Amino acid sequence: MRVLLVEDDPTLRAQLRAGLEEASYAVDEADNGRDGHHLGAVEAFDVVILDLGLPMLDGISVLKQWRQAGLTLPVLILTARDSWHEKVAGIDAGADDYLAKPFHMEELLARMRALIRRAQGLASPLLQCGALTLDTRSSRVTLNGQPVILTSHEFRLLSYLMHRPGSVVSRTELTEHLYAQDFERDSNTIEVFVGRLRRKLPSDTIETVRGMGYRLVTPS
Repeated sequence: MRVLLVEDDPTLRAQLRAGLEEASYAVDEADNGRDGHHLGAVEAFDVVILDLGLPMLDGISVLKQWRQAGLTLPVLILTARDSWHEKVAGIDAGADDYLAKPFHMEELLARMRALIRRAQGLASPLLQCGALTLDTRSSRVTLNGQPVILTSHEFRLLSYLMHRPGSVVSRTELTEHLYAQDFERDSNTIEVFVGRLRRKLPSDTIETVRGMGYRLVTPS
């Protein structure tokens, strides 16, 4: 899963990035509204964390321009605790949720997980495919109740597919959502990670759809 973090405070931005990466998210960041708006408009993200008090272009304007352009990516806005009017303005501009500063990282992650699930029409934090279970809260994967040890990239790939059960996902889409912009992307590595996952899971869990991509299916 890939996150866009738009926050101008360098200390908070560094803390958030560290927490997000520890939770297995790929993170792109911007320290001003102009760059944040551009990234959100041209790159693929699963969720955006957007501060409202940004230089060059404020967060409300960024959000309004995204929505006017038809972008539906989930957006969590960050506001000052006593700025109730910012919360109202953010929701009216198209935000999906808000979090008041200061906040706990655990709450931010929980709200992000909920937004990502909601975007795919999923209600439970437990994603299941037959005997395979992925707990989005703990980033823990089990098969028949037994833990499955995955690398960060393997987990991201499996998580993306499990958020889209039955849907065909192209290698290009996986590449866009698994890696940050500054990562050296190579769609061929997706095949490598799929191969590794197949060795750790029932081999028919990830189906190759010729010429289109991959699909997560319940093993027969």
